[in-house]
Amino acid sequence: MRRRPSASLFRGVSQNNQDKKSSARERLQAQRAKEKERERRGRQLKVAGAVVVVLAVAGGIGVWAASSGDDSGDSGKVALPKGTQDSDKPAVPVGKKEAPSTLTVWEDFRCPACAQFEKGFRGAVHELEDAGQLKTDYHLATIIDGSMGGKGSVTAANAALCAQDAGRFREYHDVLYENQPPEQQDRFSDKKYLIQLAGKVDGLVSDTFTQCVNKGTYTDFVYKSNSAFTNSGYRGTPTVLLNGKNLADDKNLTPDGLKQKVRDAAKDKKAGGASGNKPSGAKSGSGTGESGGSAGASAGNAAGHSAGAGTTAGTTAGATAGAGHSAGAGAGHSGRGADGSTGGSADGRAPAR
Repeated sequence: MRRRPSASLFRGVSQNNQDKKSSARERLQAQRAKEKERERRGRQLKVAGAVVVVLAVAGGIGVWAASSGDDSGDSGKVALPKGTQDSDKPAVPVGKKEAPSTLTVWEDFRCPACAQFEKGFRGAVHELEDAGQLKTDYHLATIIDGSMGGKGSVTAANAALCAQDAGRFREYHDVLYENQPPEQQDRFSDKKYLIQLAGKVDGLVSDTFTQCVNKGTYTDFVYKSNSAFTNSGYRGTPTVLLNGKNLADDKNLTPDGLKQKVRDAAKDKKAGGASGNKPSGAKSGSGTGESGGSAGASAGNAAGHSAGAGTTAGTTAGATAGAGHSAGAGAGHSGRGADGSTGGSADGRAPAR
């Protein structure tokens, strides 16, 4: 006859199982504690690194030096995209060379205020460029790579210069701002994503463009441009000048207002030219003047108003961006409003952005 196991035996087995479970739980807890400690230390290192960058900028050290890493521009030989200007302030020109007015734009593809300026004033700028009244010189900066970390600013700028080689800078430039990721995300550092975005521009994607993006062909050009920005004395991006005058001085600038400034500048130049040679100037002035006025009126009614939201949005986005970007400055950035207003100058950390 089989005997039933004693109660003491059951108690021993149960106790043994509990001991094993307790031991496993303790090991798991210890492992988790170690992982949390590693994560905590990693976060501390990242924060420390960010503070070092901000302090470096506050001390007058160019952000590009902190963010460029493998900057090989010391050789003095910088690859030039087609049609670009190689000087102490490298630029990408858009529009007719002989246009009577020049818009100078310092920008960073990761800069939210730059995107707001582009969305608010793009229609007006394109209309003026297409009418032959305005040439825009784009100077590319990488300041957010320095202040936020990452490589998205320089990688996107290089891709835009690769697009310049294909004659598609303006189109790709607009696509980048339309698809700008949140400032804290460094998605523009993903070259595959940049090539994917190029698919939105007719005729841009090719083996040549892809190799240019992947190789970072114009990285040194971008760093040289950013170095020029760092040494320029400008306090943030976007910094926008019309014929050398900072548009930040016009606190209430709208797209229609920008068009009027350009038209006025064109009239002044024509008047100056006509005074030297009346007969020829009068003849040329009457024909060109009318067509210029027509283009101006058309611009005012079409693109200017069609910006309706664009006009208001541009102004609001502009002025608001000044405050918004300035608020961003509190988080380690500075900048100007989308209309070029100096929103970020108050915080004293403007060079970081």
